[in-house]
Amino acid sequence: MLPSPKATRPVVTAVAVSMLAVSLQAGAVTAAPAAPPSSASAHTATAAPVLEPALADGGSLTNLDHLDFLVDTVPLAPVAGHATYQLEQDPEAEAPWTYADKNDDGSYDRVGGGDLDPATGDWTQGAYNADDIARTAVVYLRHWKQTGDLASREHAFQNLRTLTYLQTVDGPNAGNVILWQQAEGSLNPSAIPVELPDPSDSAESYWLARTVWALGEGFAGFAGSDPEFAAFLQDRLHLSLGALNRQSLAKYGTFDTADGVQVPAWLIAGGADASAEAVLGLAAYVETVPSDAVATTALSRLSEGVAAMSSGSATQWPFGAIMPWNKSQSLWHAWGGMAPAAVATASTVLDRPDLLTAAVKDTAQFTPQLLAAGGPDNAWSPAPGEAQIAYGVDSRVQSLVATAEAAKAPGLLDVAAIAAGWFFGASPNGAPAYNPATGTAIDGIETDGRINPNSGAESTIHALLTMLALDADPELRAKALGISVTDGTNGLNVVEAEAGTITGNGTVVRPPSAWTGEANISGGAYVDLNAGGSLSIPLPAADQPSNIFPIVNQAIAPSGTTTWTSAKGLLGTTANGRAGAQGITDAPGILIPFTLRRALAAGLTSVTASTDGQAALDALLVQPLISTVSVSGSGGDSTLYVSAAKSATVRQVGVPEGFVLVQRQYDSAGQPVKGSNGSAGATSGRVTVAPGGFTLATLTVVGR
Repeated sequence: MLPSPKATRPVVTAVAVSMLAVSLQAGAVTAAPAAPPSSASAHTATAAPVLEPALADGGSLTNLDHLDFLVDTVPLAPVAGHATYQLEQDPEAEAPWTYADKNDDGSYDRVGGGDLDPATGDWTQGAYNADDIARTAVVYLRHWKQTGDLASREHAFQNLRTLTYLQTVDGPNAGNVILWQQAEGSLNPSAIPVELPDPSDSAESYWLARTVWALGEGFAGFAGSDPEFAAFLQDRLHLSLGALNRQSLAKYGTFDTADGVQVPAWLIAGGADASAEAVLGLAAYVETVPSDAVATTALSRLSEGVAAMSSGSATQWPFGAIMPWNKSQSLWHAWGGMAPAAVATASTVLDRPDLLTAAVKDTAQFTPQLLAAGGPDNAWSPAPGEAQIAYGVDSRVQSLVATAEAAKAPGLLDVAAIAAGWFFGASPNGAPAYNPATGTAIDGIETDGRINPNSGAESTIHALLTMLALDADPELRAKALGISVTDGTNGLNVVEAEAGTITGNGTVVRPPSAWTGEANISGGAYVDLNAGGSLSIPLPAADQPSNIFPIVNQAIAPSGTTTWTSAKGLLGTTANGRAGAQGITDAPGILIPFTLRRALAAGLTSVTASTDGQAALDALLVQPLISTVSVSGSGGDSTLYVSAAKSATVRQVGVPEGFVLVQRQYDSAGQPVKGSNGSAGATSGRVTVAPGGFTLATLTVVGR
């Protein structure tokens, strides 16, 4: 389920390795590290100092310099089945290089995907790809619309010409899209290593979905100023919809089974992530041409499919997230995470408030828990703890902003500011991830704080999309710029089962691969506990109750139950077997966190599992009833309190002399709690958090 060629290349982590098999089946693949570029493809741009405080007082955060540097001229030769707008008059267009590797002197080399063949000058994947071309066009379109910049208009025009050149115009694959293109313009339908679909225009794909995104926003942008080009984009959008209507959308209204759960069968490439990006384009188009029944129907149907992937609740994993892949009930990932933004936007365009529910749950319940668990991790699979990249952060920011507008939920903008603070230093590394002086964005931050200093197309694109959103909202911009440090998080954390003490018949198992086919075994090991055995798992002492979510690899066959207890009694039980029917998933059974009936009391330091059958116990997710994210910067010191409790909760906090504690309380939908907002006393403060909601508490100097 990795979106295909990613311009983010952080140090490879467990999910990245194990997801390769998934990506081959989902029509996506992680790009291999590139070889050193040849002189023909090496170019440089000079790095500049990090974020300057003056930006807090004005000036645009959106700097297109690095994206402009990535964009190159592409010759477009006539090829059977491929054409574009005014090809004969202008046989050249534009596309961004996939990667940009940073040199020791601060300059960057533009790099293609895979290995370079010095004899031919070709890359095993290609120099440019449809995913990044489409999203580059979106950046330039939005910048042009927001600022009137004519250079951005021209860049959008030229990138859309290249993108439509990659689209197959006739034959059985009409409407589908070639993924890769070489620097000299030739198409590369079959990359090395193999990606599915192969060739890349033989079936629907992420790049088709992103093409729809760009075509929809492109039509909306050019409809008023260049009707002829807009009509061309409209024709190509209909060509794309023709492909979707004979592929995934032909299954509209039918459902597949995934571990016993009914999932929509009509998502693009099986993904709510891919489908959501198509929805963004269709929403822009339908808002401009509401009479287009074909497009409106596709928008409605794709939006329904995305919304149907909403899962969990405030007290059930994944806490209201929209799951990205219909072949897994236990893998959420942040990249491609535009689903809430998509259904929120579609709900307004289609006047379908029913679609908004999924967006609100994801942004108001899941996203605060995500940030409290350590930030916008790449994946929960199902345990959190992966690298963080600009794509995932931008997806959270875009979704929070779009849902706040559609649902009129101002609380989501407070969360959006904290999420956007990642770009300005509020991250595991502590240094700004985006440089507004150059427009560069790092390619990723590992869980231990190491960064990938490269600045490829995907990272650059999504950093700029966030900056555009911030520049469009001065109040949100000021809040985000005021957050540059994450002082601490206290939220969902993982305790490995293999750290416990086994009594009776049980053993620690370390399988050759942590990947089950639909999820990752946390820590690469689990405890195989047999009937009559028990497992005592130590926990750090906490000053408040915690919800305990045992991660169990539940088999399909009945296998008894496991009873979970603490020193104060029963917490609940989990079934070792009786998982739902496998259906379309790639592995029988399900590795997933289960909810227990009672919370663990404060101060207790162990949980014991006792089973009457064979159980595969992976880990515990431990969730404080009130999780927190503490941030600081020029905007002051703030803490986001996030509730997983069933009733209102009060936390007593100290307030330094000369300060007051100002709090904004929101319910589980991001709406203000009536009569709750205000300031507390000068020496102590009571922070109240609504059940399933969140409160932002900020220390403010008295009299300010």
